[in-house]
Amino acid sequence: MTVLQGPEPVTEILRSMAADTDVCGELVRAARTRSPELSRLTEAQTRSHVIAVIGAAAPWFAALDRAGAVDEQDFGAALLLGADRAAQGVPMTAVLRGVQAATTRVVELIVDRCRSAGVPDSLLLTVVLRLKEYGDAVERHVVHGYRAAEQQAPRRPDRLRGELLRRLFLDGDLPSARELAAAGLPPNADGLHHCFAALPAPPGTPSAARANATVLDGRLAGLRAHPPEPADLPAGALVVVSPAAPTAELRALYRLCAHAVDLGRGRGLRGRYGLLDFAAELALDRQPLLGAHLSRSLLPALDPADDFHRQLALTALAFLDNGRRLDQTASALFTHPNTVRYRLGRLQDITGGSLTDPSQDGRSRLLSTLHWWWALTDWLRDEGPRVHRG
Repeated sequence: MTVLQGPEPVTEILRSMAADTDVCGELVRAARTRSPELSRLTEAQTRSHVIAVIGAAAPWFAALDRAGAVDEQDFGAALLLGADRAAQGVPMTAVLRGVQAATTRVVELIVDRCRSAGVPDSLLLTVVLRLKEYGDAVERHVVHGYRAAEQQAPRRPDRLRGELLRRLFLDGDLPSARELAAAGLPPNADGLHHCFAALPAPPGTPSAARANATVLDGRLAGLRAHPPEPADLPAGALVVVSPAAPTAELRALYRLCAHAVDLGRGRGLRGRYGLLDFAAELALDRQPLLGAHLSRSLLPALDPADDFHRQLALTALAFLDNGRRLDQTASALFTHPNTVRYRLGRLQDITGGSLTDPSQDGRSRLLSTLHWWWALTDWLRDEGPRVHRG
């Protein structure tokens, strides 16, 4: 193995690491694993800072043989990292845990690569000490950037609300009644709250429309003593509101509201809904295997890749959604009642089951309707290559 002297190989190793997507991925995973709060951010948000911080280190390591204060280097990337995390509401302790985890992994990778490159142990010791000095400086500048951002954006009530909602809905950490009241989130007269989830949650939503709400995982999330009015939320949003509940139930209810919003988005819904409006869909959606077997049982001859079969299934589902009324189904589908009747007849010919006479299978009308609705909904989720009939 060739033994290399001087700082050049170390500098080149740093440059190659900054450009290596696998290395950056390892550092991102280390930071996100050590600091769960960071895992709520996208990997791209973490990766961009990792690349910038590593890239900025190269000039410092290019001067291994020269003295100089580390703080004279350019730590703009570290300052920006701190400022961004402050704006995102990530606690300082969580930010530092992530930085320290990534720094530790950097040391491990550089030591391995230096040894593979033939860097002598005497130089390697200098590298490790230099890394420690540089890592400490990165932490100081991250803290400085974080504090500067806090000073420029004073702790407003909406920011405090956002931190409490994140704790409550994502961490399961129950704020006290005093904390909630201080953040402008008092309960109703019975000591209960309504939580809600909404889509879309566009950036720049007016503050009046985001009262008592924050953006969590791409949704607008909020807590109110009373259900939000339409004027409180972005125009055209889909909003799902929970029943009034004690604080201990709100995290679970919020997760159901968020799930319901996702289901409603798939159906193209808009407006305000109660969580209980989605009770059946939520319950059925949590049993995908049972739904798949039910659709195979009731709809064995339907082909998901056949456009005509999908048209029959969509018509049947609309028929059930409209109370088995031909006229209302036809109006919803912008077609004639006779067309609806024809499609239902063709579906019966293909599957051998009738939606117009559901009692034939020995179950109650209600259970039969539920089974058909579940089977059709599950079957329509199967997106396959289309077969068009001429």
